[in-house]
Amino acid sequence: MHDVLIVGAGPAGLMAADRLSSSGLKVAVVDRMPSPARKFLMAGRGGLNLTHSEEQSAFLMRYREAEPFLAPLINKFTPEDLRQWCLDLGQETFTGSSGRIFPKAMKASPLLRALLSRLTERGVTLQTKLTWTGFGEEDTLTFKDPDEREVKLKARASLLALGGASWPRLGSDGSWVSNLHHQGVEINALRPANCGFEIAWSDLLKERFAGTPLKPLTVTLGTESARGEAILSQRGLEGGAVYALSSSIRREIELSGKATLLLDLRPDISIEKLTSRLSANRGKQSVSTFLRKAGGLSPVQISLLREVGPLPETPEALAERIKQMPLTATAPYPIDRAISSAGGIALTEIDDQLMLKKLPGAFVAGEMLDWEAPTGGYLLQACFATGVAAAEGIANYLNETND
Repeated sequence: MHDVLIVGAGPAGLMAADRLSSSGLKVAVVDRMPSPARKFLMAGRGGLNLTHSEEQSAFLMRYREAEPFLAPLINKFTPEDLRQWCLDLGQETFTGSSGRIFPKAMKASPLLRALLSRLTERGVTLQTKLTWTGFGEEDTLTFKDPDEREVKLKARASLLALGGASWPRLGSDGSWVSNLHHQGVEINALRPANCGFEIAWSDLLKERFAGTPLKPLTVTLGTESARGEAILSQRGLEGGAVYALSSSIRREIELSGKATLLLDLRPDISIEKLTSRLSANRGKQSVSTFLRKAGGLSPVQISLLREVGPLPETPEALAERIKQMPLTATAPYPIDRAISSAGGIALTEIDDQLMLKKLPGAFVAGEMLDWEAPTGGYLLQACFATGVAAAEGIANYLNETND
């Protein structure tokens, strides 16, 4: 019998294990993968973006509809608290030029090793290659091992932190949904978030430019804009500037069947100045050479302009296309290619301690819950904060049941 059984060895689950074990509780962590925190490690390969340094009210607005739910949790475990937690584990952090916060090691592995070492010192056990299959009788959770044999583990309280359904090869495959459906828990469909979107490129464009970055770039949908970089892929458009708007793009597609994006291929120059440059005498230059020299466009940008129809003949109309080039997105990339997922356990299914109302003693944290966030540190911050909140809820529950 454990005090707490945590299912899922990602950021939310391991943070909860750290908090609970610090008070002397007997904690076990179970994961279906051969080793813990695989998605966390993958996220850190290009520089682990832990959180963001922007002002707290602006930070919280990034969570959109989920702000009322997440704001109290993040106010209790702030970006500064996360930085201090890293420092306590021997990992200093720094703020990058974009305001994003990273560990100085720029990788997830040193932080994870330090955390796992501390958990081991506190007696936390980690069991891998066990897939959660549901709830049994009398505080029991059931699992299956690689040989399909049933394993039963018992605990006074449990925490489910199994992630969403993005990057399934790293552990989060959404297989938990049916287990909770059987318990009557309402779950909103898991959908791709922070993802690319399908665009019907011509074969010529794909053959010549698939994998080519577009930068700098501003992408606009309605009244929302995001500046950054995008990548033209075989199936559409992806990258930071697209991910920042992915929630709105996905919803527009769900409502209308498509979403019209406007791309500003020259965000650093006004339309008036660009029109003036394009009004110069072209002479004997080819159109492509003229657009490259006078318009400052790269070959991929010039091809994109032609992708949406014949080039306008007047400098004014040509400048307008460069500054507001329309693209039609028809579907998000599949969820297994998304950075994160939207949907999950409806927030009405949990109480203010993150316990499932229909399953007393069972708590949830992380991406299993129905919230989403853009990249930039907001995802991890919320995962850690929900792990902290669930740990506090579990501790309160165990104290109450002891009484």
